[in-house]
Amino acid sequence: MNWKQRAKVIFDVPKPTHFGNYQHCSECAEHDVTLSTVDVDSIGLKELGNPGWDPLCFSSAEGLMYYMPALIRLTLDTIDNPHERYIAQMLFHLIKDGPGNTLVSACNNSQREFVADFLQYLVDNHSSQIEEDSFTSEDVLKAHEIWRAEV
Repeated sequence: MNWKQRAKVIFDVPKPTHFGNYQHCSECAEHDVTLSTVDVDSIGLKELGNPGWDPLCFSSAEGLMYYMPALIRLTLDTIDNPHERYIAQMLFHLIKDGPGNTLVSACNNSQREFVADFLQYLVDNHSSQIEEDSFTSEDVLKAHEIWRAEV
């Protein structure tokens, strides 16, 4: 399966005008500008590669759904590079605050099934890369359980 192409079809949702409460503070405003000035095809590690300054942490579920194809792309494109690997950050967004989180709840059954299948693909095909980090290894199983349970 072409995961990147399929993600763009499954998560073909409109780009939100704003990604969160951009009027809350200067940090929220800055993250909103970042997410608003790039699109699902152009966003990259420059914008999302720093877990301590990740604009998606401030995004609504709709914003995360819009950028889901980018999360899939970045995970696949970096899976073999331990210095830029994006999977841990993607898992953080998928797990959020556990089962029934706002992202899982906002997705339809096809979207949830796609994410669960993608996580299973990662486990089946990239286990050595995943196992290099014990937190990632645990989180991929946790995320899979959350997303599979909702299907």
